[in-house]
Amino acid sequence: MAVDLASTVTYLKDHAMEHGFHVHDERHFVETYTLRQSWEIDVHPAEACAGPLDLHIALDVNPRLLLSFEDALNASDGIPEDEDGAFEVTFFFNWSLPPLEQSPDILVLSAELAGIGGIDLPIEVSSVETMAALSDKGDRLLSVVGAAKRSLADVVFKQDSLCDVLDRVHEVSMYMVEHADEWTEQP
Repeated sequence: MAVDLASTVTYLKDHAMEHGFHVHDERHFVETYTLRQSWEIDVHPAEACAGPLDLHIALDVNPRLLLSFEDALNASDGIPEDEDGAFEVTFFFNWSLPPLEQSPDILVLSAELAGIGGIDLPIEVSSVETMAALSDKGDRLLSVVGAAKRSLADVVFKQDSLCDVLDRVHEVSMYMVEHADEWTEQP
């Protein structure tokens, strides 16, 4: 294949370190039937490597998209244009914290994180309360998910196109780290 996504993901990990993250783990999956590829990268802000925040970056690439991108690459003299978003891939950023003792106001948190993420990194905030048994105390979990779409042409050939997104992801991470104590401590 003309497009080396594994090297691109390696560069993404290095790029994440330049934006204040420590990379802790990476997983690469290839579905044998369809050849769909997925990467998962576990990172933490360098300032909060001991926790409590976990950040999981995921990228999933459909083989048909990759093949059509390679066809366009072979048919052009340079980097193929992606005016209609035909080569777009989505990066998912999943933040998680330990069970919460003091739940934040989800509406306020959503507004705060939307201000940080902006239109390039829309963020979804949700909270789930679970109870293992009727006699157990319930656990409240906070889920924060951001998504950034980029052209495969930019991801492969203009890797610095993720700089703004990685800066925003770091800001969201630090916001959550700074507020984690008030959300996770006993009342």
